[in-house]
Amino acid sequence: MRATTVRVLPLLAALALGAAGCGGAPGGGTTATLTATLTPAATTPEPDSTVTPGPGEVPTSGTPAPAPRTSGASAPARLLIAGRYQPLWPFSGPDEVAAWQRAYQKNGHQPWHLDPAATAIGFSRDYLGFTEIDQAVKTVVDGEHARVHVGLRAEEGPKPMVAAVVHLMRYGSGEHAPWEVVGTDDTTLSLTKPAYGASVTSPLTVGGRITGVDESIRIQVLHPGSDQPLGERCCVSAGGRKSPWSGKLSFTPRDGRTLTVVASTGGHVAEVERFAVTGVTLPL
Repeated sequence: MRATTVRVLPLLAALALGAAGCGGAPGGGTTATLTATLTPAATTPEPDSTVTPGPGEVPTSGTPAPAPRTSGASAPARLLIAGRYQPLWPFSGPDEVAAWQRAYQKNGHQPWHLDPAATAIGFSRDYLGFTEIDQAVKTVVDGEHARVHVGLRAEEGPKPMVAAVVHLMRYGSGEHAPWEVVGTDDTTLSLTKPAYGASVTSPLTVGGRITGVDESIRIQVLHPGSDQPLGERCCVSAGGRKSPWSGKLSFTPRDGRTLTVVASTGGHVAEVERFAVTGVTLPL
């Protein structure tokens, strides 16, 4: 489980060839539901119950509106999407978005940026390093937002397991605004500390709640320009129903982009069966 940019290009080339087109123009104001899969499966099954909240359990969003900004916050407002969402991957800011748009309009460079399913799988497999996650089980597009249920096919059942619901948004403006990962929607594994968009220092306390049995949670701090995690801890033992979990890790600060905090668990039928992410920044 390593975050590396070295493996991005081969995968993205494959995604560009194999991913179904989800539309090149930004979504409008009408809610639309689309299903997409990047495997040869004839049908698109519904998400596996492993990430379905139990009776009375209300999912919490991994990308809430952050608290009002203070003088200690570090992410420049111009980098945020819609004034509130952290750009996690694949772009770090509007200048990179504009550069890709020019290249795409000139020669069709990397069209997968217009496909939320391909972007979500690239984020899971290549940035987070979860190589078993290779399917977009379900894709829901609602205007400028998209939620992609990413997962893997387990040998024990006919349906894919959904590992996370990746939240994406259109980044930039114009006809060809690309998709950007801004977080995950938490269900049976939540990552609520640190708060979304918080300014953090090392050591960092990471925590949330989990529903499961005999879980082992790995936590990491990732940076898009690094081949290795800036910090990692394995693992935090957890289990129960909506039980709190928490762990502390040290990381090496690296300026320049939003940091991604990742919590993942697995080991029952796959190395990574569930994950959640949040975006944080460093003090100025």
